[in-house]
Amino acid sequence: MKPFILLFRGINVGGNNLVPMKELKSHLESEGYESVKTYIQSGNVILKSKSDPSERVAEIVESKFGFQPKILSFEKKRFEDVIRANPYKSYEGKTVHFYFCARKPKLNISKIESLLSNNEAYELKDKVFYLHAPNGIGRSKLVSNIESCLGVSYTGRNLNTVLKLKELVNSV
Repeated sequence: MKPFILLFRGINVGGNNLVPMKELKSHLESEGYESVKTYIQSGNVILKSKSDPSERVAEIVESKFGFQPKILSFEKKRFEDVIRANPYKSYEGKTVHFYFCARKPKLNISKIESLLSNNEAYELKDKVFYLHAPNGIGRSKLVSNIESCLGVSYTGRNLNTVLKLKELVNSV
């Protein structure tokens, strides 16, 4: 059994696609996944599995909660590589954001540059778009248009969440 980090996209947001994490944990354990842990309501799951569990977990969510979520799955080493590649390590965790993409994005650079504020910075490494947004993402024009800039499905987490997931996966 290998440890995996599962990142769900768009669950428990605005009253849509509701998945109680405690209930999800119970369903995953009953399916035979080991060392299941969840972190905050935005859809972060750590578990041990023989192989990539994302498709089966999406099926479980569909059967139990009525919709099939998009899930990005990472083996522990790959997740750690993504953290090491972060070009904004020295900044406060809530200002650094990781946009994990389903496949390598084809960035719309002109659109990104037109939306980027003076103090924001970004870098794409493989399938992760890193963003430093010192004023937060709530008012960021880039973040509110990020999907059209990336051109692929993604899910975002801030550095604080990413580091907590690393801590959790190291404990299983």
